[in-house]
Amino acid sequence: MKTQRLGAWIAIILGASYFIIPLIGTIEFSLRMRRGEYSFDAYQSVFSDAQFRETFGYSMLMALLTIIFGMLLVVPTAYWVRLRLPQMRPVVEFITLLPLVIPAIVIVFGYLRMYNSSSYLPLTGSTTGTNALLVFSYITLSLPYMYRAVDTAMRAIDVRTLTEAAESLGARWTTIMFRCIFPNVMSGVLSGAFITLAIVMGEFTFAALLNRPAFGPYLQLVGANKAYEPSALAVIAFSITWLSMGLLNLVSRFGKARPAKA
Repeated sequence: MKTQRLGAWIAIILGASYFIIPLIGTIEFSLRMRRGEYSFDAYQSVFSDAQFRETFGYSMLMALLTIIFGMLLVVPTAYWVRLRLPQMRPVVEFITLLPLVIPAIVIVFGYLRMYNSSSYLPLTGSTTGTNALLVFSYITLSLPYMYRAVDTAMRAIDVRTLTEAAESLGARWTTIMFRCIFPNVMSGVLSGAFITLAIVMGEFTFAALLNRPAFGPYLQLVGANKAYEPSALAVIAFSITWLSMGLLNLVSRFGKARPAKA
């Protein structure tokens, strides 16, 4: 038993070292911009860069829109499949897994071919249309995570009983959806939202090929032209991911302790 515990601790220490040591090195390097001493000059340079603020704000807006429209797409779909079309569940799950199988560059080239300025729906012909296309791209990219988070939350509630009880009281479909279903799957929605936020903030392919001022291309641009600022940006990006994971953990615990609403 002691040997097994010792082996488990050794495996944990080795695994943690594999991730933590490079991170410590990145943090240490980001503090060495001033010769001979540690400082936050690299972080000050990053935060004072107007392009950083613009790209970060743009990606946060795109993430917010992706979460809202993804939620409005996924929750009714998962609800309808579970309630009315259970035989279609394998098909829907297969479709939601496709973004994990098809490379992002293939998807974005398909979008460019379908929605270029000479097509019937020329989304790339205007800034607003291109922004909308980028949101659709992010929704596609986050679909596997958002759908599974919401579907898992729906397994914890009795969808059919909630629906029948609401219908017996004269509730319409919109009332059932927004006052019965959404509150009970909010933990799953928030879980998918935090994962989506982390994905959108670091995504490069869609934003670069659609020529949008997003945070991912900015990270690549700074990394190709500067020395210490890329390390500071890497630490900032890691912090966003960790924050999302921490909030995801809190939401998951909250969802387990929270009873279903009738």
